[in-house]
Amino acid sequence: MHFLRIALATGCAAALCACNTLPSTGFLKRDVNREITAEELGSVQIVDVTEPVAQRLQAGRSAHLFSEAFGDEPIAMPRIGAGDVLEVSIWEAPPASLFGTTFDLRGASTATRMAGLPEQMVSSEGQINVPFVGHVAAAGRSLPQIETDIVERLKGRANDPQVLVRLIRNATSSATVVGEVASSALVPITPRGERLLDALAAVGGVRQPVNKMTIQMTRGDIVQALPLDSIIRDPKQNIPLHPGDVVTAMFQPLSFTALGATGKNEEVNFETQGITLAQALARTGGLLDNQSDAQGIYIFRFEAKDALEWPHQPVATTKDGRVPVIYRLDLKNPASLFVAQDFPMTNRDLLYVSNAPATQMQKFLNLVFTVIYPIYAVKNF
Repeated sequence: MHFLRIALATGCAAALCACNTLPSTGFLKRDVNREITAEELGSVQIVDVTEPVAQRLQAGRSAHLFSEAFGDEPIAMPRIGAGDVLEVSIWEAPPASLFGTTFDLRGASTATRMAGLPEQMVSSEGQINVPFVGHVAAAGRSLPQIETDIVERLKGRANDPQVLVRLIRNATSSATVVGEVASSALVPITPRGERLLDALAAVGGVRQPVNKMTIQMTRGDIVQALPLDSIIRDPKQNIPLHPGDVVTAMFQPLSFTALGATGKNEEVNFETQGITLAQALARTGGLLDNQSDAQGIYIFRFEAKDALEWPHQPVATTKDGRVPVIYRLDLKNPASLFVAQDFPMTNRDLLYVSNAPATQMQKFLNLVFTVIYPIYAVKNF
């Protein structure tokens, strides 16, 4: 019995010494909640997840809409540009004196002469050439403006001239559609006023599931991206296209990484329209009842510097101007379950659920019994 007491004391002492070095899947809640010096904190901000924080982050992510960045006004009339191919037809009332050598179009009682000029491409100087008129400016003008100009310059030479200018091949009033689409192409923009989804349909649609596609719009110096799902669900985001627009369909699966005391530790993909923290926890299988600490839910993220009012000043940023943040949530507070439904997850977030202190105690007891029981068994052999 004396030997057993010595063994028990020795085993407990060894186990106690090893308790602080027991293997663990990560930090405990107390490691983040304890007082942290400025040197230890460094550039990391620790922010409690509250309803105002969740709403502020939601507002920042919903503000970048196509309707706000590009407007919803269609172009009044497509403009001709260098490289476009035009066809000019001129009618002259009888007696035709200038274009009288062409064929007749017979009416009821009069004969009208029509001259169809060969197709011609708008030059790099933006001009076309019309007989008896000379060079006519075409670039930057609409078809009716070109027709009016030719008519005015034919007056006094032709007898009551009428002019029709047709766009045979559109090289400039078009939008470019590229990326994960059936066939990249230039989509002509007509007076009908083609919109974003019209262009995607014209090239055969996207090649990946709609809920995993992001559409990037480039117009001049403005570049904006939006989930395709959002464009389909909100008609205001199906904006009219302008000449020179570039529509890029991107297949960019978003994901976050789950670690710690969750149902599964892995990278989890989610849809481009985004998910909430509550959905993210559900997709990881939830918290482990016998291991997790519901008061220690953390999201590690790099945020824009203007995303929130930061508690730790001065605000330190990474080289690309982002702020490293640890968001902290206590799920034992019933109100946190509502907040979790509003808090948005972003691409490359790291979701961590800390272990409960009792988990380390269980490891300690297991270690004690692995030391004591063999000694006890030897003593009673």
